[in-house]
Amino acid sequence: MHAKKLLGSLILAALGTGAALSAHAQEALKIGGIGPLSGGGTAWGLAVQRGVQMAIDEVNAQGGLKVGGQTYKPELVMYDDKYTATGGRTAAERLVNYDKVKFVIGPIGTPSAMAVVPITNQGKVIVLSNGYAPDILKQGGANGYNFRSMNSNIEFGPAMVKWLKETHPQVKKVALIVPNDATGQVVLPTLGQTYKDNGYTVWSESYERGSKEFTPLLTRMMAQGVDILDLNLNAPGEAGLLVKQARQIGYKGLIWQVGGPGIDEINDIAGPNAEGFMSYDVFDFREPGAQKFIDAYKKRWSGVINAQTPGWYNSAKILFKALENAGTVTDTDKVRTALENISGYDAGIYGPVVWGGQKAYGVNRQLLNKFWITQIKDGKPQTITSLTPVKE
Repeated sequence: MHAKKLLGSLILAALGTGAALSAHAQEALKIGGIGPLSGGGTAWGLAVQRGVQMAIDEVNAQGGLKVGGQTYKPELVMYDDKYTATGGRTAAERLVNYDKVKFVIGPIGTPSAMAVVPITNQGKVIVLSNGYAPDILKQGGANGYNFRSMNSNIEFGPAMVKWLKETHPQVKKVALIVPNDATGQVVLPTLGQTYKDNGYTVWSESYERGSKEFTPLLTRMMAQGVDILDLNLNAPGEAGLLVKQARQIGYKGLIWQVGGPGIDEINDIAGPNAEGFMSYDVFDFREPGAQKFIDAYKKRWSGVINAQTPGWYNSAKILFKALENAGTVTDTDKVRTALENISGYDAGIYGPVVWGGQKAYGVNRQLLNKFWITQIKDGKPQTITSLTPVKE
Protein backbone atom coordinates (compact mmCIF):
# COMPACT_ATOMS: atom_id res chain seq x y z
CA MET A 1 0.00 0.00 0.00
CA HIS A 2 2.79 2.36 0.94
CA ALA A 3 4.55 1.68 -2.38
CA LYS A 4 1.34 2.33 -4.32
CA LYS A 5 0.76 5.63 -2.50
CA LEU A 6 4.34 6.67 -3.17
CA LEU A 7 4.00 5.81 -6.86
CA GLY A 8 0.77 7.78 -7.06
CA SER A 9 2.41 10.81 -5.45
CA LEU A 10 5.29 10.64 -7.92
CA ILE A 11 2.90 10.46 -10.86
CA LEU A 12 0.94 13.48 -9.60
CA ALA A 13 4.17 15.40 -9.05
CA ALA A 14 5.35 14.56 -12.53
CA LEU A 15 2.03 15.67 -14.01
CA GLY A 16 2.24 18.92 -12.07
CA THR A 17 5.78 19.54 -13.26
CA GLY A 18 4.72 18.82 -16.82
CA ALA A 19 1.86 21.30 -16.56
CA ALA A 20 4.22 23.94 -15.21
CA LEU A 21 6.70 23.34 -18.02
CA SER A 22 3.87 23.49 -20.55
CA ALA A 23 2.73 26.81 -19.14
CA HIS A 24 6.20 28.22 -19.71
CA ALA A 25 6.85 26.44 -23.02
CA GLN A 26 7.92 28.55 -25.93
CA GLU A 27 5.26 29.10 -28.56
CA ALA A 28 6.36 29.30 -32.18
CA LEU A 29 6.11 32.73 -33.80
CA LYS A 30 6.23 32.67 -37.58
CA ILE A 31 8.14 35.51 -39.25
CA GLY A 32 7.57 35.71 -43.00
CA GLY A 33 10.46 36.40 -45.34
CA ILE A 34 10.32 37.33 -49.04
CA GLY A 35 13.26 37.83 -51.41
CA PRO A 36 14.89 36.56 -54.61
CA LEU A 37 16.60 33.24 -53.97
CA SER A 38 17.21 32.61 -57.67
CA GLY A 39 18.31 34.71 -60.65
CA GLY A 40 20.38 37.90 -60.75
CA GLY A 41 19.06 39.18 -57.43
CA THR A 42 19.95 36.05 -55.45
CA ALA A 43 22.56 37.87 -53.35
CA TRP A 44 19.84 40.22 -52.09
CA GLY A 45 17.42 37.40 -51.30
CA LEU A 46 20.09 35.59 -49.32
CA ALA A 47 20.74 38.85 -47.48
CA VAL A 48 17.08 38.92 -46.39
CA GLN A 49 17.06 35.26 -45.41
CA ARG A 50 20.36 35.26 -43.55
CA GLY A 51 20.01 38.66 -41.89
CA VAL A 52 16.62 37.76 -40.42
CA GLN A 53 17.83 34.30 -39.43
CA MET A 54 20.77 35.82 -37.55
CA ALA A 55 18.39 37.97 -35.49
CA ILE A 56 16.18 34.94 -34.84
CA ASP A 57 19.16 32.82 -33.79
CA GLU A 58 20.28 35.56 -31.43
CA VAL A 59 16.95 35.99 -29.67
CA ASN A 60 16.37 32.23 -29.40
CA ALA A 61 19.86 31.75 -27.92
CA GLN A 62 18.80 34.24 -25.23
CA GLY A 63 15.78 32.12 -24.30
CA GLY A 64 13.20 33.39 -26.77
CA LEU A 65 11.19 36.55 -27.32
CA LYS A 66 9.33 37.76 -24.21
CA VAL A 67 6.05 39.42 -25.19
CA GLY A 68 3.13 40.10 -22.86
CA GLY A 69 4.16 37.52 -20.27
CA GLN A 70 4.62 34.77 -22.87
CA THR A 71 7.86 33.48 -24.38
CA TYR A 72 7.94 32.94 -28.14
CA LYS A 73 10.38 31.15 -30.39
CA PRO A 74 10.55 33.04 -33.71
CA GLU A 75 10.99 30.93 -36.84
CA LEU A 76 11.52 32.12 -40.40
CA VAL A 77 9.15 31.11 -43.21
CA MET A 78 10.96 32.23 -46.37
CA TYR A 79 9.76 32.30 -49.99
CA ASP A 80 11.56 33.04 -53.26
CA ASP A 81 9.90 35.88 -55.21
CA LYS A 82 12.36 35.54 -58.13
CA TYR A 83 12.62 39.36 -58.02
CA THR A 84 9.29 39.64 -59.85
CA ALA A 85 5.86 41.08 -59.12
CA THR A 86 4.24 37.69 -59.73
CA GLY A 87 6.64 36.01 -57.33
CA GLY A 88 6.05 38.65 -54.68
CA ARG A 89 2.29 38.35 -54.98
CA THR A 90 2.42 34.56 -54.72
CA ALA A 91 4.71 34.71 -51.68
CA ALA A 92 2.53 37.27 -49.90
CA GLU A 93 -0.68 35.35 -50.56
CA ARG A 94 0.87 32.17 -49.21
CA LEU A 95 2.28 33.83 -46.10
CA VAL A 96 -0.93 35.70 -45.28
CA ASN A 97 -3.57 33.16 -46.25
CA TYR A 98 -1.85 29.80 -45.69
CA ASP A 99 0.91 30.37 -43.14
CA LYS A 100 -1.17 32.96 -41.24
CA VAL A 101 1.82 35.17 -40.46
CA LYS A 102 1.33 38.60 -38.96
CA PHE A 103 4.81 39.95 -39.71
CA VAL A 104 6.85 39.93 -42.93
CA ILE A 105 10.41 41.11 -43.56
CA GLY A 106 11.22 41.81 -47.21
CA PRO A 107 10.85 41.87 -50.09
CA ILE A 108 13.58 43.88 -51.74
CA GLY A 109 12.92 45.59 -55.06
CA THR A 110 10.05 47.66 -56.42
CA PRO A 111 8.24 45.01 -58.53
CA SER A 112 7.86 42.57 -55.68
CA ALA A 113 7.22 45.17 -52.96
CA MET A 114 4.49 46.87 -54.98
CA ALA A 115 2.77 43.50 -55.38
CA VAL A 116 3.15 42.48 -51.74
CA VAL A 117 1.95 45.60 -49.93
CA PRO A 118 -1.73 45.60 -51.08
CA ILE A 119 -2.08 41.99 -49.90
CA THR A 120 -0.42 42.53 -46.54
CA ASN A 121 -2.28 45.78 -45.90
CA GLN A 122 -5.59 44.04 -46.53
CA GLY A 123 -4.60 41.29 -44.12
CA LYS A 124 -3.38 43.80 -41.51
CA VAL A 125 0.09 42.25 -41.70
CA ILE A 126 3.14 44.33 -40.74
CA VAL A 127 5.75 44.55 -43.51
CA LEU A 128 9.31 45.87 -43.31
CA SER A 129 10.39 45.98 -46.95
CA ASN A 130 12.79 47.67 -49.34
CA GLY A 131 12.31 49.07 -52.85
CA TYR A 132 12.56 52.58 -54.23
CA ALA A 133 9.05 53.35 -55.48
CA PRO A 134 7.42 56.15 -53.44
CA ASP A 135 4.10 54.32 -53.71
CA ILE A 136 5.43 51.45 -51.60
CA LEU A 137 5.01 53.68 -48.56
CA LYS A 138 2.11 55.72 -49.89
CA GLN A 139 -0.15 52.68 -50.24
CA GLY A 140 -2.63 52.66 -47.38
CA GLY A 141 -1.31 55.92 -45.97
CA ALA A 142 -1.57 56.14 -42.20
CA ASN A 143 -3.98 53.18 -42.26
CA GLY A 144 -1.42 50.92 -43.93
CA TYR A 145 0.86 48.43 -42.18
CA ASN A 146 3.92 48.89 -44.38
CA PHE A 147 7.31 50.31 -43.36
CA ARG A 148 10.50 50.70 -45.40
CA SER A 149 13.55 49.55 -43.51
CA MET A 150 16.29 50.88 -45.80
CA ASN A 151 16.94 54.19 -47.54
CA SER A 152 15.53 54.75 -51.03
CA ASN A 153 17.23 56.89 -53.67
CA ILE A 154 15.08 59.79 -52.50
CA GLU A 155 17.04 59.68 -49.24
CA PHE A 156 20.57 58.89 -50.48
CA GLY A 157 20.54 60.01 -54.14
CA PRO A 158 20.87 63.78 -53.59
CA ALA A 159 23.72 63.35 -51.11
CA MET A 160 25.64 61.06 -53.47
CA VAL A 161 25.17 63.29 -56.52
CA LYS A 162 26.28 66.30 -54.48
CA TRP A 163 29.40 64.38 -53.42
CA LEU A 164 30.10 63.45 -57.06
CA LYS A 165 29.87 67.08 -58.14
CA GLU A 166 32.28 68.17 -55.42
CA THR A 167 34.85 65.40 -55.90
CA HIS A 168 34.68 64.78 -59.68
CA PRO A 169 33.98 68.18 -61.26
CA GLN A 170 35.05 66.87 -64.70
CA VAL A 171 31.86 64.75 -64.95
CA LYS A 172 29.25 66.47 -67.11
CA LYS A 173 27.22 63.72 -68.79
CA VAL A 174 25.68 60.72 -67.04
CA ALA A 175 24.43 57.40 -68.47
CA LEU A 176 21.59 55.64 -66.67
CA ILE A 177 21.07 52.03 -67.76
CA VAL A 178 17.94 50.61 -66.16
CA PRO A 179 15.82 47.43 -66.39
CA ASN A 180 12.57 47.84 -68.33
CA ASP A 181 10.36 46.93 -65.36
CA ALA A 182 8.80 48.76 -62.43
CA THR A 183 12.24 49.34 -60.92
CA GLY A 184 13.51 51.17 -63.99
CA GLN A 185 10.27 53.13 -64.29
CA VAL A 186 10.74 54.42 -60.74
CA VAL A 187 14.51 54.98 -60.74
CA LEU A 188 14.82 56.80 -64.06
CA PRO A 189 12.63 59.84 -63.35
CA THR A 190 13.68 60.35 -59.72
CA LEU A 191 17.42 59.79 -60.04
CA GLY A 192 17.50 61.36 -63.50
CA GLN A 193 15.90 64.51 -62.13
CA THR A 194 18.40 64.63 -59.27
CA TYR A 195 21.24 64.67 -61.80
CA LYS A 196 19.53 67.34 -63.90
CA ASP A 197 18.91 69.50 -60.84
CA ASN A 198 22.68 69.43 -60.26
CA GLY A 199 23.46 70.54 -63.82
CA TYR A 200 24.22 67.18 -65.43
CA THR A 201 23.13 65.99 -68.87
CA VAL A 202 21.47 62.57 -68.70
CA TRP A 203 21.41 59.81 -71.35
CA SER A 204 19.40 56.68 -70.57
CA GLU A 205 18.41 53.34 -72.03
CA SER A 206 16.69 50.22 -70.70
CA TYR A 207 17.25 46.47 -71.04
CA GLU A 208 15.29 43.27 -70.46
CA ARG A 209 15.62 42.02 -66.88
CA GLY A 210 17.75 38.88 -66.82
CA SER A 211 19.90 39.89 -69.80
CA LYS A 212 23.48 38.57 -69.99
CA GLU A 213 24.81 40.37 -73.08
CA PHE A 214 25.10 44.16 -72.82
CA THR A 215 27.76 44.92 -75.43
CA PRO A 216 25.41 46.47 -78.06
CA LEU A 217 23.78 48.70 -75.43
CA LEU A 218 27.13 49.75 -73.99
CA THR A 219 28.47 50.49 -77.48
CA ARG A 220 25.55 52.89 -78.03
CA MET A 221 26.31 54.45 -74.65
CA MET A 222 29.95 55.07 -75.56
CA ALA A 223 28.86 56.83 -78.76
CA GLN A 224 27.10 59.40 -76.55
CA GLY A 225 30.37 60.54 -74.94
CA VAL A 226 29.21 60.01 -71.35
CA ASP A 227 31.59 60.70 -68.45
CA ILE A 228 30.08 58.29 -65.93
CA LEU A 229 27.88 55.17 -66.05
CA ASP A 230 25.42 54.89 -63.15
CA LEU A 231 24.16 51.35 -62.53
CA ASN A 232 21.47 52.61 -60.08
CA LEU A 233 19.34 49.69 -58.76
CA ASN A 234 20.58 46.95 -61.09
CA ALA A 235 20.84 43.59 -59.27
CA PRO A 236 24.40 42.43 -58.50
CA GLY A 237 24.42 39.74 -61.20
CA GLU A 238 23.51 42.17 -63.98
CA ALA A 239 25.51 45.09 -62.55
CA GLY A 240 28.64 42.94 -62.45
CA LEU A 241 28.23 41.99 -66.12
CA LEU A 242 27.65 45.63 -67.08
CA VAL A 243 30.89 46.68 -65.38
CA LYS A 244 32.86 43.81 -66.91
CA GLN A 245 31.55 44.25 -70.45
CA ALA A 246 31.87 48.06 -70.38
CA ARG A 247 35.58 47.78 -69.60
CA GLN A 248 36.09 44.97 -72.10
CA ILE A 249 34.85 47.13 -74.98
CA GLY A 250 37.07 50.03 -73.94
CA TYR A 251 34.94 52.36 -71.83
CA LYS A 252 37.35 54.53 -69.80
CA GLY A 253 34.92 56.72 -67.87
CA LEU A 254 33.84 56.37 -64.25
CA ILE A 255 31.37 53.65 -63.26
CA TRP A 256 29.38 53.80 -60.07
CA GLN A 257 26.08 52.69 -58.57
CA VAL A 258 23.68 55.05 -56.81
CA GLY A 259 21.67 52.21 -55.28
CA GLY A 260 21.53 48.43 -55.31
CA PRO A 261 24.42 47.62 -52.93
CA GLY A 262 26.38 44.52 -53.89
CA ILE A 263 29.96 45.68 -54.44
CA ASP A 264 31.54 42.43 -53.25
CA GLU A 265 29.47 40.36 -55.67
CA ILE A 266 30.13 42.82 -58.50
CA ASN A 267 33.85 42.62 -57.75
CA ASP A 268 33.69 38.82 -57.98
CA ILE A 269 31.87 38.92 -61.34
CA ALA A 270 33.87 41.72 -63.00
CA GLY A 271 37.24 40.70 -61.59
CA PRO A 272 40.09 43.09 -62.55
CA ASN A 273 37.58 45.11 -64.62
CA ALA A 274 35.96 46.25 -61.37
CA GLU A 275 38.99 48.32 -60.37
CA GLY A 276 37.87 51.88 -59.56
CA PHE A 277 34.16 50.99 -59.45
CA MET A 278 32.29 52.98 -56.78
CA SER A 279 29.00 52.14 -55.10
CA TYR A 280 26.39 53.17 -52.59
CA ASP A 281 26.91 50.87 -49.62
CA VAL A 282 24.73 50.17 -46.61
CA PHE A 283 27.36 48.76 -44.26
CA ASP A 284 31.09 49.06 -43.69
CA PHE A 285 32.43 45.60 -42.90
CA ARG A 286 35.85 47.12 -42.39
CA GLU A 287 34.82 49.07 -39.27
CA PRO A 288 36.13 47.55 -36.01
CA GLY A 289 32.58 47.34 -34.66
CA ALA A 290 31.50 45.11 -37.54
CA GLN A 291 33.62 42.16 -36.47
CA LYS A 292 31.00 40.82 -34.05
CA PHE A 293 28.46 40.67 -36.86
CA ILE A 294 30.96 39.05 -39.24
CA ASP A 295 31.87 36.40 -36.67
CA ALA A 296 28.21 35.53 -36.07
CA TYR A 297 27.62 35.25 -39.82
CA LYS A 298 30.66 33.04 -40.41
CA LYS A 299 29.45 30.55 -37.82
CA ARG A 300 26.63 29.59 -40.20
CA TRP A 301 27.69 30.56 -43.71
CA SER A 302 30.82 31.04 -45.79
CA GLY A 303 31.63 33.31 -48.72
CA VAL A 304 30.76 36.93 -49.41
CA ILE A 305 28.43 38.72 -46.98
CA ASN A 306 26.08 40.92 -48.97
CA ALA A 307 26.05 44.47 -47.59
CA GLN A 308 22.28 44.39 -47.07
CA THR A 309 22.48 41.46 -44.64
CA PRO A 310 23.06 43.72 -41.59
CA GLY A 311 20.12 45.88 -42.70
CA TRP A 312 17.72 42.95 -42.62
CA TYR A 313 19.16 41.83 -39.29
CA ASN A 314 18.50 45.38 -38.08
CA SER A 315 14.90 45.20 -39.41
CA ALA A 316 14.20 41.98 -37.51
CA LYS A 317 15.67 43.37 -34.30
CA ILE A 318 13.51 46.50 -34.59
CA LEU A 319 10.42 44.34 -35.16
CA PHE A 320 11.20 42.20 -32.10
CA LYS A 321 11.62 45.31 -29.96
CA ALA A 322 8.28 46.68 -31.19
CA LEU A 323 6.59 43.38 -30.31
CA GLU A 324 8.02 43.57 -26.80
CA ASN A 325 6.87 47.19 -26.43
CA ALA A 326 3.40 46.42 -27.81
CA GLY A 327 2.95 43.41 -25.52
CA THR A 328 1.22 41.41 -28.24
CA VAL A 329 1.96 39.23 -31.27
CA THR A 330 -1.62 39.25 -32.54
CA ASP A 331 -2.81 42.87 -32.45
CA THR A 332 -0.95 44.41 -35.40
CA ASP A 333 -2.54 47.81 -34.79
CA LYS A 334 -0.70 47.97 -31.46
CA VAL A 335 2.50 46.68 -33.05
CA ARG A 336 2.25 49.29 -35.80
CA THR A 337 1.97 52.05 -33.18
CA ALA A 338 4.91 50.58 -31.28
CA LEU A 339 7.01 50.58 -34.46
CA GLU A 340 6.16 54.21 -35.17
CA ASN A 341 7.19 55.17 -31.63
CA ILE A 342 10.37 53.12 -31.41
CA SER A 343 12.69 56.06 -32.17
CA GLY A 344 15.92 55.86 -30.22
CA TYR A 345 16.21 52.08 -30.06
CA ASP A 346 19.68 50.90 -31.14
CA ALA A 347 20.00 47.38 -32.56
CA GLY A 348 23.77 47.77 -32.67
CA ILE A 349 24.13 48.24 -36.41
CA TYR A 350 23.30 51.82 -37.47
CA GLY A 351 22.73 53.60 -34.18
CA PRO A 352 19.39 54.80 -32.77
CA VAL A 353 16.29 54.35 -34.95
CA VAL A 354 15.21 57.46 -36.85
CA TRP A 355 12.01 57.52 -38.91
CA GLY A 356 11.34 60.05 -41.68
CA GLY A 357 9.32 60.32 -44.86
CA GLN A 358 6.37 62.54 -43.92
CA LYS A 359 7.08 65.09 -46.65
CA ALA A 360 7.95 62.58 -49.37
CA TYR A 361 5.42 59.84 -48.62
CA GLY A 362 2.84 61.24 -46.21
CA VAL A 363 3.92 58.89 -43.39
CA ASN A 364 6.91 58.72 -41.06
CA ARG A 365 7.72 55.10 -41.86
CA GLN A 366 10.97 55.48 -43.79
CA LEU A 367 13.89 54.23 -41.73
CA LEU A 368 16.86 56.57 -42.14
CA ASN A 369 20.24 54.86 -41.86
CA LYS A 370 23.69 56.32 -42.46
CA PHE A 371 25.36 54.97 -45.58
CA TRP A 372 28.73 54.79 -47.27
CA ILE A 373 30.44 55.16 -50.65
CA THR A 374 32.77 52.25 -51.30
CA GLN A 375 35.33 51.84 -54.09
CA ILE A 376 37.29 48.88 -55.46
CA LYS A 377 40.98 49.66 -54.92
CA ASP A 378 43.71 47.10 -55.59
CA GLY A 379 41.02 44.49 -56.07
CA LYS A 380 39.29 45.04 -52.72
CA PRO A 381 36.36 47.23 -51.53
CA GLN A 382 37.53 50.22 -49.50
CA THR A 383 35.33 52.82 -47.84
CA ILE A 384 35.72 56.34 -49.23
CA THR A 385 33.26 58.26 -47.07
CA SER A 386 30.06 58.00 -45.04
CA LEU A 387 27.05 60.20 -45.68
CA THR A 388 23.78 61.09 -43.97
CA PRO A 389 20.43 60.51 -45.72
CA VAL A 390 18.07 63.35 -46.51
CA LYS A 391 15.28 63.53 -43.93
CA GLU A 392 12.05 64.45 -45.68
